[in-house]
Amino acid sequence: MITYDTYLGEVRISEDYFAKLIGNAVASCYGVSSMIPSKKQWVLSKVLRKELKDTGIKVRGNSRSVIVDLHISAAYGLNFNAISKSIIHKVTYVVEEATGITVERVNVHIDRMNVE
Repeated sequence: MITYDTYLGEVRISEDYFAKLIGNAVASCYGVSSMIPSKKQWVLSKVLRKELKDTGIKVRGNSRSVIVDLHISAAYGLNFNAISKSIIHKVTYVVEEATGITVERVNVHIDRMNVE
């Protein structure tokens, strides 16, 4: 949870909010097949019997800046560098526009390729 004070009061931004915000942004990027969940998220998705959009996302930081780690599956045959740059640009823009917090770094890990 990131908390900071403004002249209007205290603002609290949860990790779930960041995960959903970033998950929607990444899902709209060309070449991303799916997000790769952590072991804990994988078990949770099996128990709930549905795919969660916010899997594979880790956000850490404070009220000044955040670092985002993403684990994705990309489509085979596409330029991974272009996909990564697109994701980095989109995530940075969406997070900074929605929260006003600077994105220090976005780490994109392509863990799998989908051949479809």
